[in-house]
Amino acid sequence: MKASTLSFRLAVLFVVAGMAMGIGMAASQNHAIMPAHAHLNLLGWVSLFLFGIYYERRPALDASRLARIQVWLWSAGTVVLTVAVAAIHLGYTAMDPVAALASLVVLAAILLFGYFVFRPAASAAPNPNMGITPAE
Repeated sequence: MKASTLSFRLAVLFVVAGMAMGIGMAASQNHAIMPAHAHLNLLGWVSLFLFGIYYERRPALDASRLARIQVWLWSAGTVVLTVAVAAIHLGYTAMDPVAALASLVVLAAILLFGYFVFRPAASAAPNPNMGITPAE
């Protein structure tokens, strides 16, 4: 599976989970986990979808194992961070170190993505054949 496809699929799963969290908070009238909900939507939905667009525009990178590792690393960090942030806001302060570690995993994943963006390589170049095409 290409990194873009993986990113798009995981993004959809994250937004469904984020929406479920939001609906659950609204139904219960308890918004204690709003920070976790925000983390899940921003890191899981928005960021992954943007990664997918970037990877899709760079076919050589999209097919690379390292790009898929970046997506999985980001996703795992996002899940653990979201759970830890929710637990912290529910009063389980023992989850602080878990949130810190998950933050470092997410940081490592974004540094890897940054490497892809800034490296001067042919595989980082956008596909010139992709773009807007007129409708028939």
